[in-house]
Amino acid sequence: MDSLRERKKTATREAISAAALRLALENGPENVRVDDIAEAAGVSPRTYNNYFSSREQAIVAAISAERALRIAAALRERPADEPLADAVVAAVVEQYVTEAEPGSDAFALLTSAPALRAEFLGTVAAIEQPLATAIGERTGIDELRATVLAAAVSAAARVAAGRWLTPAGGGLVVAPSTSLADALREALAHVVPALQAVSGR
Repeated sequence: MDSLRERKKTATREAISAAALRLALENGPENVRVDDIAEAAGVSPRTYNNYFSSREQAIVAAISAERALRIAAALRERPADEPLADAVVAAVVEQYVTEAEPGSDAFALLTSAPALRAEFLGTVAAIEQPLATAIGERTGIDELRATVLAAAVSAAARVAAGRWLTPAGGGLVVAPSTSLADALREALAHVVPALQAVSGR
């Protein structure tokens, strides 16, 4: 019963965020109201507020849907004999590269609206706890060390995404000169020595 309830909640959340993104793409994020999103998703405004506290949160949820859990799952699926640093970098990068590359509708939205950029960057911090758990499971290290490593990875990813999404002077939106994947790898390279220092894999 609980499983069915959770599936229904997940489906409702996904329907709301999908409606929010669709309306933002069609009308511009500044022209999207909570009531419009709720109506498009087939729910009441009250139900909407049970899932999201702002339109920006709902829009970004459709772009970065459950990324934190997907990164942790991706790390668990990496080969057991792969070095921890390589596995973590690969898990993080592969979950970001399809979300907001130049030329995509998501990229255009994120770079055109400061509130959406801020919300997107805020979601990066959410990877910390699931990633810490996955690192601990993979290596057997204590919770504190795993959490510190995950926090460092999260910080590097946030800095990379923030620099990558910063528009040119005057607010002009241009495609970055590097890919998000490359920006992430460059930032995460500074965390690699700490990951390599972990005993085991």
